[in-house]
Amino acid sequence: MARAVLDAARARRESAARNRRPGVTGAADGGGRRLRGYSGPGPDPRDPQPLGAVLERLMKARGWQQPAAEATVFGAWEKVVGPEIAQHSRPVKLEDGELTVEARSTAWATQLRLLAGSLLKRIAGEVGHNVVRKLHIHGPAAPSWSRGPRRVRGRGPRDTYG
Repeated sequence: MARAVLDAARARRESAARNRRPGVTGAADGGGRRLRGYSGPGPDPRDPQPLGAVLERLMKARGWQQPAAEATVFGAWEKVVGPEIAQHSRPVKLEDGELTVEARSTAWATQLRLLAGSLLKRIAGEVGHNVVRKLHIHGPAAPSWSRGPRRVRGRGPRDTYG
């Protein structure tokens, strides 16, 4: 009985060896097998990989290219639009391909509206096409007297002037 079990195990091992690729054993290659020997002068999957390449593959595998491009618009605003425009404006939000930009003054808001076409080309060249399809440019936001800790309900200060 022991002889039969030993012969069966030996036959399984020999058939597995015939089906196996030459130079492959173990489980470090990702496919359940490990390459043997030296890697040689050319590129090899066992070689150390640059972190940027590994992150790029991870982002592509998980579908994170679009969120990463959107984050680049906010993170590298000065690089995307240039230092002079970045000094007088800032991106506020990006939803459905529409970027809202707040300018430092109404004059700069007008100037940015005139430059909207070239800004869209710059953004597309830097972060990719269809990340930003439309620009909404606003001037500086004035303080709102209708909200806040000292808000009075009703007509407000008009009712005291009699």
